[in-house]
Amino acid sequence: MTKDILTLLELSKEEMDKLFQRAIELKRRHKQGIRENSLSGKTLGLLFDKASTRTRISFEAAMVQMGGVPTFISAKDTQIARNEPIKDTARVMSRYLDALVIRTYSQSMVEEFATWSSIPIINGLTDLYHPCQVLSDIMTVIECKGGYEGLNIAWVGDGNNVAHSWINAASILGFNLTLACPEGYLPEKEIVESGKWKVESGKSGTIRVITDPVEAVKDADVINTDVWASMGQESESESRKKIFAPYQVNAALMAKAHQDAIVMHCLPAHREEEITDEVMEGSHSVVWNQAENKLHLHKALLETLILR
Repeated sequence: MTKDILTLLELSKEEMDKLFQRAIELKRRHKQGIRENSLSGKTLGLLFDKASTRTRISFEAAMVQMGGVPTFISAKDTQIARNEPIKDTARVMSRYLDALVIRTYSQSMVEEFATWSSIPIINGLTDLYHPCQVLSDIMTVIECKGGYEGLNIAWVGDGNNVAHSWINAASILGFNLTLACPEGYLPEKEIVESGKWKVESGKSGTIRVITDPVEAVKDADVINTDVWASMGQESESESRKKIFAPYQVNAALMAKAHQDAIVMHCLPAHREEEITDEVMEGSHSVVWNQAENKLHLHKALLETLILR
């Protein structure tokens, strides 16, 4: 197992499958009231530049439920905010902590931390990737569909950080991924091309980027969406509403997918924008299981990385 999780490309298919299996096992044990202590005496740091509900609470609760201790660190309250070099902060934190989750803007920041840290560095979200989110999303797909192989998974909306991590996942696991995004809001070309090359060399699955949401959900087993304006893009919110209006996940779009298709949203959701209240609260929605699974996948990830 790799030391760090900066993108999903650090993981092999076999390593991902082990994480999914362990997360599902830990979830089952949790429901049975079994207490875990494999991370007793261990401390997890959470260094956050960006606001968070699910990522922060799920990592904190995961560490506690595994017998360890979390400590939250707001980046603005550290000496990094006063221009202490990352290489200095990283080496000091490595003496205090057993792992560090970073939620920030720049992918280069988590990469620099990983270079100078002796402890595992986990990307809790950057503007470019959101790997832990997609791991727990795929765990949800496995629970609902019995696996991921051969599935048709659709992404409808912005080609953002979560979309990038879905592309990474498809390139490793080999399911069929179609992303429907407006022109000008497509995923990063380099990430798409790298994913397609991996898929073609492995001769398993497909990755397509198109602009037609109806085509994307045709025969889809899983439909994913996210907010149209991510953190840091608030000034674009009104203009994006007009551009993304045809990409709303609503009952009409759901009618084009498989009858047993599931709908996912990593939250927070802007109801009646990227997804209607009817769909989010409807029988196809698995968003609450999806949110819960962050807790159990994070437990498996922390255990694996810290005890590697």
